[in-house]
Amino acid sequence: MLNIQLAAKYATAIFEIARDEKKLDAYDKDLGKVRADVFAIPEAVKFFQNPLVPQKAKKDLLIKAVGKEVSETVMNFLMLLVDKKRIGVFSEIYDIFTSLKNKEQGILIADVTSAFPLTKKQQDALTKKLATLTKRKIQIRTHKDPSILGGVILKIGDKRIDGSAAGRLRALQSSLRN
Repeated sequence: MLNIQLAAKYATAIFEIARDEKKLDAYDKDLGKVRADVFAIPEAVKFFQNPLVPQKAKKDLLIKAVGKEVSETVMNFLMLLVDKKRIGVFSEIYDIFTSLKNKEQGILIADVTSAFPLTKKQQDALTKKLATLTKRKIQIRTHKDPSILGGVILKIGDKRIDGSAAGRLRALQSSLRN
């Protein structure tokens, strides 16, 4: 709980800076790069969360990994996180930042789970249909789960629509039992 509160504090700070500078998308891209290049590696996460690793070593690794690829402000933010011993919750900070950015820009995230990867054409059609239904900008995150057999499971906010073959089979099985 404490980590989420701390992450929210730092995410809000970098969000407000990005909004004031009108660079929400640029900061999101930079922070996403840090997450993909550094915090997607389990060993790196352990390294940054280890209190016995000197702060200088953590800073040096960040500079080598992404120092030339992110803005000076984002790099300074990362150095601040190291100084304040909060770099270990970077992924949570990024998640909260992204949520704040999406809310500011009126973007809804749609999680789409399918048995097979959706083509670009299918993703575009689904995005267009959802945008029409919700009257909001839609950003799709795709997930693959072969156990659903076919169809899709759609989750937007707290709404979940199960259009999967496995879901239909469960519904049929349930109705036959009654």
